[in-house]
Amino acid sequence: MKFVLPLLASLIGAPLSAAPMSGDAFEAYTQGKTLYFNENGETYGAERYLPGRRVEWSFLDGICKSGEWYPENGAICFVYEDRPDPQCWEFELSSRGLTATYLGDGETSELYEAQQTDEPMHCIGPDVGV
Repeated sequence: MKFVLPLLASLIGAPLSAAPMSGDAFEAYTQGKTLYFNENGETYGAERYLPGRRVEWSFLDGICKSGEWYPENGAICFVYEDRPDPQCWEFELSSRGLTATYLGDGETSELYEAQQTDEPMHCIGPDVGV
């Protein structure tokens, strides 16, 4: 019986109890990638992870926001050019990819990785037009 649980866990492909990712583990997983996130089955947005813990976020509307991330107290926190107040998330990794749980004041949100690529996002830039 003591071999059944580890065998079952390996067959399922996910840990029995996922632990939040450390900053180093998060960086190793995301570095150089663009990750697309969904929430409740709907497209939420995408983030490109650049060297030096820099990021670009988009709600996939062509507008990209530059920012950076840092680890803090078991969470991964993000600050962006238009929003300097930290937005902290707890990330867990399973065989299906990342799951991110927002740790904000009274708000609960859970995003999950829907796709990843090495290609950059499409960004049109601010105030493009006539």
